[in-house]
Amino acid sequence: MKATHADINWLGDVSVFEVNRLNAYSDHRYYRTMEEAKASGAMAMRYNLNGTWKFNYAIRPDCRPEAFYKQEFSNAGWDDIEVPGHIQLQGYGQIQYVNTQYPWDGLNDLRPPALPQDQNPVGSYIRTFHLPTGWQNSPVYISFQGVESAFYVWLNGQFVGYGEDSFTPSDFDLTPFLQDGENKLAVEVYQRSTGSWLEDQDFWRFSGIFRDVYLYTVPAAHIRDVRVVTDLDKSYTHGTLNVDLKLEGKAAAGAKVNAELRDAEGNTVKTFGGIEVTNGLVSLREEIGQVNLWSAEIPYLYRLYIQVYDAAGELVEVLPQAVGFRTFEMIDKVMHINGKRIVFKGVNRHEFNPRRGRAVTKEDMLWDVQTIKQNNMNAVRTSHYPNQSLWYELCDEYGLYVIDEMNLETHGSWQKLGAVEPSWVIPGDRPEWHDIVMDRAVSMVERDKNHPSILIWSCGNESHGGEVIYKVSQYFKSADPTRLVHYEGVFHDRRFNDTSDMESRMYAKPADIEEFLNANPEKPYISCEYMHAMGNSIGGMHKYTELEDKYPMYQGGFIWDYIDQAIYKKDRYGKEFLAYGGDFGDRPSDYSFCGDGIVYADRRVSAKMQEVKFLYQNLKLFPDREGVKIVNDNLFADTSEFELVYSLDREGHEVLHGTLEVNVGPQSETVVKLPLDVESLAGGEYAVNTAFVLKAATLWAEKGEEVAFGQFVFAQEKSEIVESDLNLTNEIQVVEGDVNIGVRVGQTHVLFSKAFGTLVSLKLSGQETIAQPPMPLFWRATTDNDKGTAMGFELGAWYAASLLPRCVNWKAEQNTDQYRIEFTYKLNISADVQVKVAYTVRADGSVHVHNTYKGTAGLPDLPIHALSFKTSPEFENVEWLAMGPEENYADRAFGARLGIHDSKVADTVAPYLVPQESGNRTGVRWAKLTDNAGRGFKIESAGVPVELNVSPYTAFELENAKHAYELPPVHYTVVTVAGKQMGVGGDDSWGAPVHPEYRIDSDGELQFEFVIRAL
Repeated sequence: MKATHADINWLGDVSVFEVNRLNAYSDHRYYRTMEEAKASGAMAMRYNLNGTWKFNYAIRPDCRPEAFYKQEFSNAGWDDIEVPGHIQLQGYGQIQYVNTQYPWDGLNDLRPPALPQDQNPVGSYIRTFHLPTGWQNSPVYISFQGVESAFYVWLNGQFVGYGEDSFTPSDFDLTPFLQDGENKLAVEVYQRSTGSWLEDQDFWRFSGIFRDVYLYTVPAAHIRDVRVVTDLDKSYTHGTLNVDLKLEGKAAAGAKVNAELRDAEGNTVKTFGGIEVTNGLVSLREEIGQVNLWSAEIPYLYRLYIQVYDAAGELVEVLPQAVGFRTFEMIDKVMHINGKRIVFKGVNRHEFNPRRGRAVTKEDMLWDVQTIKQNNMNAVRTSHYPNQSLWYELCDEYGLYVIDEMNLETHGSWQKLGAVEPSWVIPGDRPEWHDIVMDRAVSMVERDKNHPSILIWSCGNESHGGEVIYKVSQYFKSADPTRLVHYEGVFHDRRFNDTSDMESRMYAKPADIEEFLNANPEKPYISCEYMHAMGNSIGGMHKYTELEDKYPMYQGGFIWDYIDQAIYKKDRYGKEFLAYGGDFGDRPSDYSFCGDGIVYADRRVSAKMQEVKFLYQNLKLFPDREGVKIVNDNLFADTSEFELVYSLDREGHEVLHGTLEVNVGPQSETVVKLPLDVESLAGGEYAVNTAFVLKAATLWAEKGEEVAFGQFVFAQEKSEIVESDLNLTNEIQVVEGDVNIGVRVGQTHVLFSKAFGTLVSLKLSGQETIAQPPMPLFWRATTDNDKGTAMGFELGAWYAASLLPRCVNWKAEQNTDQYRIEFTYKLNISADVQVKVAYTVRADGSVHVHNTYKGTAGLPDLPIHALSFKTSPEFENVEWLAMGPEENYADRAFGARLGIHDSKVADTVAPYLVPQESGNRTGVRWAKLTDNAGRGFKIESAGVPVELNVSPYTAFELENAKHAYELPPVHYTVVTVAGKQMGVGGDDSWGAPVHPEYRIDSDGELQFEFVIRAL
């Protein structure tokens, strides 16, 4: 659309989404010389306008300074604001987080495309500039890489243009409006527009100029758009390069184009071209011969230099373009990359920074791409909007497959309180929404089309179905037949099933996926979202990854999601914390539902990543007593860049270590013998550890980075006779009082209370270990997933049972070598439930603890079967021989390994946005709790390993805190020994239960044992 004057009514007009905007084009760079192009540095023909702008904020349109763009308007007294950046994160307006509901729900009675008139904040920006030297006689344009959600532009008092679509660029021609000397640029940004109805993603609702803004000029003959397409022959070894160019400028007529393709080492592979520009167009096609292929495993990039010469033969422009030769196609209903079946080991990624919101930096992106690669992920879905161009460049370079998703989500228009109700769904079949939606698709494709990392175009997210989205998919297929098309929403509207080339679902359970795959489907399957990683989650992930080898048409999934969307805020005492929805007074809000990342908002890797890295590893190691079976599931890469490291541990201590050079080809396996000499080993428990580590540093990791591991644990029978050391045994002295029973064995002093029905004191070498006595525990602090299953309602009786057990009986017996006392408890949950805790003080000074539970029918599952006590906070160090090093649970322990690990007690509490169960270790053989002088005590399993949680807080303290700052000051170290704790789940966070094998039936008998002894 063209116009010379701005109209505020465009904001609510679904037919107006751009005015005077330039057509979308490829995101290439261009230079004047080959030397500049080869360096690929900052462009001399681009002038950055990022930085400090003058700013005014108005809560609604009728409060804005309407004439601010005029030359005579004075901005004296206006504030400063940083660009790029969100208005709401710089001290203005309301920060708000909502998920599926629209942000005005319950505040304004609206249906699309109507907008709230009382709450549509306006940011007025002013920036002055002088043209760089040498630009005066050249065309000048401005590019806004991202503005949310609609904006008007003026230059020197004259209207330039209008744009929507927050996540793709809007470019305008400034040439007619420039003046000598200082130029006044004015931009008016609205938070709400018709585009807001299409941007109902699960994220914080911001506004402002949040991506780069820059001026640019072009040479007299300029490549405005380039399209690079690679073809491979049937053997996937020889490549053809197709290049289509659109040129503009006064010197374009009569210009000629040459091209030079160089390999990754800078060697010239082919020169071709010499084609004259005809009607602004040039097409080049060249057979390259044998080529190195691009894949996520081996992201080999060529460099294409396109040179434009004017009619006089002068070089006027050089365009450097990365080229990856690869083919992505459907073969026999299975997606293939370069002829091989692909499995996406993916993650959904929001652009996010806890201080800058979606205005992420290059440093953020580099950290992200390296972390994703280090943890064996091979794919990213740009949920749910096109990302900054640099992200795709990094994915090309580092090697990540990308689902590029257009900026579309209308979740609140068709799903309410979880129920599908599409009575006013948009875009649906509504023709008036066709153009505005299609424009978003075109803008994404035209900008991103040359990135080899992008395999799939996505029609958006959670916008139901309908004809409009179907037409978008047909556009994708016609505009770019080299890629496939994704859209999950057809699951809810099968009228246009051909919208998506693959069956894509969200949070389908493993059984549902198998049901689909066993029904002779017409399409392959991916989970575009699965493993909802909210809080303490990712349990049961193995059930999905196990489908990869079972079903060829199962082609992986994308974890939801990569990073917590939490924002720094200060509490009332001035201390920073990571805040979630509702913490800013935002209503409506979806509160902590923004905390779904496997990475914390401050870019620290969470313990959940331990499981992800292991289950996503392409190199699989299966050691045993003799060697290791190595399975290389890579499609293209062998293991030559890695070193095989092996070791043998006995009771956690290394007794053998070595390295080997092993090269296993892709899609193959081998068995390697290891010099373990098992038959000569002394008795004990052993672990064979194997790992592949990098021989040298790469783009994404340092030398020595572990990319895969496997462990095998076995017991070697003890052949020798173990004789008791009589020096370690002492006489057992018992003093039975009216209320208490004291037991002394050497330096061990134990006191049992008849009144309280438990152990109340345990002094080891004069040091007290019991600050608050042990009691049976059946409750864990609910995780986010637990809350989603209403555990507090369904299982809440165990909460009360844990608070108020009653000792109904005790009995004791003494032998020459031990004293045993057993306490019997009744619980208020049922008169038929019986719990017994027996303490046996032995002649060596150890205290053996035996916990038994006898259940009954009709009770809810147990969250945990444990015994918990408090000890001194001086015991602030913990060391385990257990599964680790990070926290793990029954359904999230595949990525854990048996070994000796240590931590500060304070660090065992994972910084999930909402305090909840965390820090557990499974497979605990022993644990030592010590003060900083090394004094303390040891807990040992008695035969069967136990689970252990050592924390500064009780389950109840964690349960009753909504933020970490609500937790009490630390007064104790809380020790919880469990025979079993239920898994954490993760199929979703709004009702999916933990899988049955990881739950604890309450109607049977349970028991566990452990020993407490002095160090």
